[in-house]
Amino acid sequence: MPDIIKVICENLGTEVDVPMGTPLSEVAKRLTPGRYPFLAAFVNNRLKELSYKIYAPVTIRFVDITSFAGIRVYQRTAWFLLQKAVRDLYPGQTLHIRHSLGHSGFYCEIEGIDEFTADDAARLQGRMRELAMRNLPITRERMLTSEVRARYAEEGFTDKVALLDTRPRLYSQLYTLDDTVGYFYGSLAPSTGYVTLFDIQPYYDGFYLALPLRTAPDTLHRNVQQEKMFGIFQEYQSWVTLMGVPTIGEVNARTLAGDAGGMIKLAEAFHERKFAWVADTIHDAVVSRGIRMVLISGPSSSGKTTSAKRLGIELGVLGLRPVMISLDDYFVDREKTPLDENGDYDYEALEAIDLELFNDHLRRLIRGESVDIPRYDFITGRRMQHDNPLTLDERSILIIEGIHGLNPRLTPSIPDSQKFRIYISCFTSVAMDNLSRIATTDNRLLRRLTRDYRQRGADALSTLSRWASVRRGEEKHIFPYQENADVMLNSSLFYEISVLRPFAEKILREVPDTVPEYDEARRMLKFLDNFIPIPPDEIPPTSILREFIGGSSFKY
Repeated sequence: MPDIIKVICENLGTEVDVPMGTPLSEVAKRLTPGRYPFLAAFVNNRLKELSYKIYAPVTIRFVDITSFAGIRVYQRTAWFLLQKAVRDLYPGQTLHIRHSLGHSGFYCEIEGIDEFTADDAARLQGRMRELAMRNLPITRERMLTSEVRARYAEEGFTDKVALLDTRPRLYSQLYTLDDTVGYFYGSLAPSTGYVTLFDIQPYYDGFYLALPLRTAPDTLHRNVQQEKMFGIFQEYQSWVTLMGVPTIGEVNARTLAGDAGGMIKLAEAFHERKFAWVADTIHDAVVSRGIRMVLISGPSSSGKTTSAKRLGIELGVLGLRPVMISLDDYFVDREKTPLDENGDYDYEALEAIDLELFNDHLRRLIRGESVDIPRYDFITGRRMQHDNPLTLDERSILIIEGIHGLNPRLTPSIPDSQKFRIYISCFTSVAMDNLSRIATTDNRLLRRLTRDYRQRGADALSTLSRWASVRRGEEKHIFPYQENADVMLNSSLFYEISVLRPFAEKILREVPDTVPEYDEARRMLKFLDNFIPIPPDEIPPTSILREFIGGSSFKY
């Protein structure tokens, strides 16, 4: 008779006795079924698949699609299901999951198919649905990396082979779904039957894979209205492919070959050209419709501040006099900050800004008055005055940066004809491999971890504990307005995660395994292990990346 062990199940709020070797899936059966099935579970604050077997007393917490961890499991499982369906219908063709698109979907292409029709979409969706209905098991096997590499080479997965060759390990994990193999950077559901809601629609040269929203798991958004964002992703995707660095395997190979400096120069030159183009566009708008202000918005750690400063330089070259204002300086004092649904400070809410004072200052500046702009101290949580008043003249143009820049409620007293709107985000276009994209949120999180530690006195635990709230705030207050932008800018640099790795690793390792944030720190550390570090020596002092790692020639 097997030994009995005690397991603390946080979903039940009590202990349960289970035989040693019991898989998580069996423990889940003891719980009252919720509206959505459990996809995985945290075991001692580490995310594990439902096949994981318990051999010692542990604390477990099951997650479904409504959690950030659960939605990632659902998405990865859907990608594997899609890979299998493409293999069945288009043998020998390569599937590319290019980038995120819409509320919770992904733009995909199949190499060799220039026009993906409605009939193609119906066939592919039908095959996926058939595979889901069959509830095929998804298995994971730990095996020698040499064997995994051989399987990849046999399947023609040159992208995965390149990553294995540049980050060698003795053992690797291999997932199998029927006759299809894959590798994923995180947990999957036990079988295809867990992916019940999805849709495929033709989109440009490929198709749009629609998946449920974390906040609305029964909802699919089939009509994508994000043409500007799609254009930015496509532009940068085409460029990194042209430069020969579409995946991390190629970036690592170039780094090992001693070409890190060359990659830095290429990426920074690309940024320089984009800033010059945006400045030209703004100058034309000043002449043609008399704009008085540029509003720069974007989610956390998009590089808005440095972008505003670099744009100001380009506008100065064209004869304009940029005047900078940061919305962060108009935060109310910390104790006056509105609270979110969990009772935590909601810094992403528009009401965290002193709108009355901000709009009063705008009106006075437009009238030609001199205004003392406040400064916000993130360490003390207090707004302070400083003796550097701003005044506009006939050549002046206001540059206002902050997450709410595109929200019409921010500047109701200024006519739309006098505004030029820019949306900036870190649209990460370099992928881990053809099927595993790098989430832009992960890229931004690495930036924020590094910056918060350096500039705001926050350790990794503090930043990670607030990240879910930050993301909820972005979904509510920023993303709905992004297509209002006149132009979009991609602040990502294809080499940057390789530079951020040593900075972020040091602080992520300080997160203890006794807190819920431990799994996220562990996940990010495993993710960073795929990148060959690049030293920051050759990064110019005006680079957006300097905003986060230090050494910038700009004052913040």
